[in-house]
Amino acid sequence: MKKEIITLQHGSGGRPTQELIERLILPRFSSPALRQLLDSALVECSGRIAFTTDAFVVRPIFFPGGDIGKLAVSGAVNDLAAVAAEPLFLAASFVLEEGLEVEELDRVLESMSKTCKEAGIALVAGDTKVVEKGAGDKIYISTSAIGVRKQNPDPQPALISPGDAIIVTGPIGEHGMAVLQARENFFRDLELESDCAPIWPLIDSLLKAGLKISAMRDPTRGGLATTLSELARDSRLCLQVDEGKIPIGKTVQAACDMLGLDPMYLACEGRMVIVLPQESAGRALEVLRGHPLAQNAALIGECLGEPQKVALLSTRIGGRRILQPLSGEQLPRIC
Repeated sequence: MKKEIITLQHGSGGRPTQELIERLILPRFSSPALRQLLDSALVECSGRIAFTTDAFVVRPIFFPGGDIGKLAVSGAVNDLAAVAAEPLFLAASFVLEEGLEVEELDRVLESMSKTCKEAGIALVAGDTKVVEKGAGDKIYISTSAIGVRKQNPDPQPALISPGDAIIVTGPIGEHGMAVLQARENFFRDLELESDCAPIWPLIDSLLKAGLKISAMRDPTRGGLATTLSELARDSRLCLQVDEGKIPIGKTVQAACDMLGLDPMYLACEGRMVIVLPQESAGRALEVLRGHPLAQNAALIGECLGEPQKVALLSTRIGGRRILQPLSGEQLPRIC
């Protein structure tokens, strides 16, 4: 049977576009604001607002542990979570390539719907465009999200103090390596799976436990090393971490060893770097490890007053090296 595909007509704004929206999108997203189909979503929210936007161009669009739809929702939610903001509303724009199988689009939308429910965020607005075959790569998604800030003062590098503890919520590098494996199929015998997930429920559990967070950042492109370097720069402090305490899965480490890659620079899409007062670290780990997304959370280091604006890695052999931000692209098109 011939498979149904996306054509340029689906981006015309006419009947084919309307049919695509009514048949594939509206049945999966039940927010009243979306179903009004107005030029702008009419929503109600009050409080201190956070707003974020991002675009997703991952290749391939399906990978172990996720897909571009799950990634697009998780990425927006996690950016809000990094400033302790509860996700409320999401807008999504789709750029579809002519020839994309409708079944693939259907799978992406179903995944987005499921991830929205997990994160507690409502899709309220969107747009669809179609480009000629060869002018895209199946599907690109841009998402924007609004949330309500739940901690005052907001977590930010300026609040980091010497002595603060540094926690990572789980093993690093899993998303980057899973996408690479899906793209190149280097390792037939290694089971690699992305950590892609919306982690607001995890951060919410810390806030509900009464913990005050100094700063957070999700280690996406550039990985943990770049994230630590950025936090050190912005806080004007030294962030020192212990190589032996950083959680790295055996499969990811084995793959990195074979390819000559540094897991410190591989992207995560379901992890958070959390900096908070040292006296709160034990309780924070207890809360985190009680959540399915952070059972392997680890205390990996602390913040120091000197040297300023630098991230340091204490190595297993007793040395120290500076963690520089990523230069160039270690793995392109991963998110």
